[in-house]
Amino acid sequence: MSEQNVQFSALQNYWTDAAQRFVLSLDVLRQRGNDYFDHAAMKAPNVLNFGVELVADGRKLERPVNYLLTRVIPPEGVAADPRKPPIVVVDPRAGHGPGIGGMKDYSEIGAALAAGHPCYFVGFLPEPVPGQTIEDVCRAEAAFVEKVATLHANADGKPIVIGNCQAGWQIMMMAALNPNLTGPIMLAGSPLSYWAGVHGKNPMRYLGGLLGGTWLTALTGDLGAGIFDGANLVANFESLNLANTYWSKPYNLYSKVDTEAKRFLDFETW
Repeated sequence: MSEQNVQFSALQNYWTDAAQRFVLSLDVLRQRGNDYFDHAAMKAPNVLNFGVELVADGRKLERPVNYLLTRVIPPEGVAADPRKPPIVVVDPRAGHGPGIGGMKDYSEIGAALAAGHPCYFVGFLPEPVPGQTIEDVCRAEAAFVEKVATLHANADGKPIVIGNCQAGWQIMMMAALNPNLTGPIMLAGSPLSYWAGVHGKNPMRYLGGLLGGTWLTALTGDLGAGIFDGANLVANFESLNLANTYWSKPYNLYSKVDTEAKRFLDFETW
């Protein structure tokens, strides 16, 4: 075979492979869209990888909210030690389905259970109770933590609270109003100051400084008839690294489409 034919054959194989990867990548994006509609159709969607049972319903409080306190059911072969302080994982109000703290076996909830701690999860329903405020949510979370403390009155310590992202600063407000209620508090991805972050990186940090204050959040809530859609927060996450959002992530799927589809879809679900 001549050198020219070899080059033509290699080029033909390349474009055949590229076309197949492109079609397969589009099919994965189609599955992502279907997953969204399936998820949105659920009454109480979540991405938890653990079974739970309801302990307290925030809608039944004096100042009702759409938050729920649930007990995480330890998986088979795992037992909770009643002497260890319980851990309460609070999920951020961002997007449609809570559960980032326990979306995998190896997660905050998974680690807590593996260490023998009784574990509880605070999540939310898609639609807020009419008129509920952040203050109402803080009061509800205080009631939830107090309930957990009552259930584990003989534990060696007060409940340990983990607040993820937006839930982190919300938990800090709750703790400031109730300083003797919790044990240690861990904030995961919850910067409490607008200047926090890596210098020269993450456009959203500088975007927040340029736009100034919370007026844009308030305006978005007003445009939403009093409801701030948590999907806007997820959109901000995608703005953290535009190169990753619009190039690295889709290219990674395209280049590894034979093996990457499941991981990509699992990540995109939450």
